[in-house]
Amino acid sequence: MTTRAHDTDVLILGAGHNGLVCAYYLARAGLKVTMLERRGVVGGAAVTEEFHPGFRNSVASYTVSLLNPKVVSDMELPRHGLRVVERKVANFLPLPDGDYLLTGEGRTAAEVARFSARDAARLDAYGERLDAIADVLRALILETPPNVVEGGLRAAIPELIKSLSLGRRLAGLSTTGRRDLLALFSQSAGDYLDGWFESEPIKAVFGFDGVVGNFASPYTPGSAYVLLHHVFGEVNGKKGAWGHAIGGMGAITQAMARACAEQGVEILTDCAVTEVLTEKGRATGAVTASGKVIRARTVVSNLHPKLLFSGLMDGAVLPSDFKERIDRYRSGSGTFRMNVALSELPRFTSLPEAGDHMTAGIIMAPSLAYMERAFIDARTHGWSKAPIVEMLIPSTLDDSLAPERRHVASLFCQHVSPVLSGGRSWDDHREEVADLMIDTVESHAPGFKASVLGRQINSPLDLERTFGLIGGDIFHGKLELDQLFSARPVLGHGAYRGPLAGLYLCGAGSHPGGGVTGAPGHNAAREILKDLRRGGGR
Repeated sequence: MTTRAHDTDVLILGAGHNGLVCAYYLARAGLKVTMLERRGVVGGAAVTEEFHPGFRNSVASYTVSLLNPKVVSDMELPRHGLRVVERKVANFLPLPDGDYLLTGEGRTAAEVARFSARDAARLDAYGERLDAIADVLRALILETPPNVVEGGLRAAIPELIKSLSLGRRLAGLSTTGRRDLLALFSQSAGDYLDGWFESEPIKAVFGFDGVVGNFASPYTPGSAYVLLHHVFGEVNGKKGAWGHAIGGMGAITQAMARACAEQGVEILTDCAVTEVLTEKGRATGAVTASGKVIRARTVVSNLHPKLLFSGLMDGAVLPSDFKERIDRYRSGSGTFRMNVALSELPRFTSLPEAGDHMTAGIIMAPSLAYMERAFIDARTHGWSKAPIVEMLIPSTLDDSLAPERRHVASLFCQHVSPVLSGGRSWDDHREEVADLMIDTVESHAPGFKASVLGRQINSPLDLERTFGLIGGDIFHGKLELDQLFSARPVLGHGAYRGPLAGLYLCGAGSHPGGGVTGAPGHNAAREILKDLRRGGGR
């Protein structure tokens, strides 16, 4: 299929997980696929590294749920070495008064009843109604959104058909379901949860999902959708479950890389791209930092949209309104990510003995009000003086990560400002804020600080430099209504096709957004193959 003018059929920029998924499907269809990766390792933000002698952990992304089961099955990831184990407890919320809340299969209702019998009685209805919406949206994850197009009726008909299909899915919801859908897309997570529950601990556990990767208060309108985004997933066929990939998140992308290699994909690491080539309104290849020119029939970007359109392309070749919209594209998640090597497990004041709660997502943010204050504080000061910290200790499920009787912990910390005000740099404050995060855990688990043998720090600026996450945004752009579905990243280009012929998007800056899902890569590959089969591409 390659002509002499091309070095490869498809050139993919960035070997993160979505790029690997896209490459696999395209190569399986018989195309010659070449990937260019700036770093020395594939995987993007889903990688495992040794950060302290003898201690390994996931560096950025850190837990599994959203990885799409079709992608897992099609790529045969278990055959290529992937094994995911479920947490024994979903979440553990230590409380400042010495109490705690544990959530998980078979235990949530009894735990919540200690705080509110009314809330415990409402849990099933809450879960069923949320699942009804999540099921509809799960079905849309692997579909291409209807696109706003120009070009008359012939171009519009396929998009009208998609819209009708979407309408039929939504029509399948009851009136209650449609009202819930409207609430989840428009309300804040806090308002939504306040309408269901009265006790603070259960609202804090559920509400945490509304601020994960989201620099916002739980009472910011639209944060209810971010909550919903985090319940799409499943682990080993169990909906809504969270788990751990044995070997860390890099085990996912290493399995994907092996699947790609089996299909003949060429992956070039330590190969940064400095320019996307264009000729006569078409993307034709790329130039690497070493000056090498690679020409391709089709160019696919797995990069953050701003990195692609503002960093690697001449703005003069882009439609002016498109460029303006990309310039306004909002990105910044308020995330401060750490790994720590531990001499021993922490001992929480509220539950000091080792147990299943050590496998949970440990949320140190006891109420929605606490989360709101953290956001306001970060907006004012640059970081919250009483931050939100979720800690996972994956070595309780995976002894390959640390020496015997030692442990590693992932600290996913919020809220910090993506960009500090007043000309301040995160380089000057990262250690100070890292100390604050450790002290926050220490306040719940005395002795934790003394158990830290080493640490790895990723401020928002570090995440941007290392992984191309603009503003430290783990989702490649905010998950807000005007940056979702057909409007991700820009209305008119929600179907994975860029503004130039031969240019496609396969990263988290396209539908359905962030998280280690593989869905954007899967969907982009399908659209690319459609175009090529129609007569040589667009």
